[in-house]
Amino acid sequence: MAVSRAEFLQEMLAANPEDTFARYALALELAKSDQPGGAWEHFDYLLKNHPQYAATYYQAGMFLLNQGRREEAKEVFTRGVEVTRRQGNRHAQSELERALAELANES
Repeated sequence: MAVSRAEFLQEMLAANPEDTFARYALALELAKSDQPGGAWEHFDYLLKNHPQYAATYYQAGMFLLNQGRREEAKEVFTRGVEVTRRQGNRHAQSELERALAELANES
């Protein structure tokens, strides 16, 4: 029987709990599954323990929006803008700024 992507990523994470890419990829897999609840655990871990991992901010914010958690999403996007600005990551910064602007327009 073939191993699912989520199972494969969980195995990778068990072998190396600090593998940021495996944790990020697992969060994405769980977010799009029929049981997305476990995704937040991994996004939250990355935000707290690897705050410089810029990709997390946009995806975590979108996950929160999809869960109806608008204020939390706004906070994550805002922190992401600050992180990406310090990193000079203009592409990620502009995506986060666009997400914030769309949130403001929906209010």
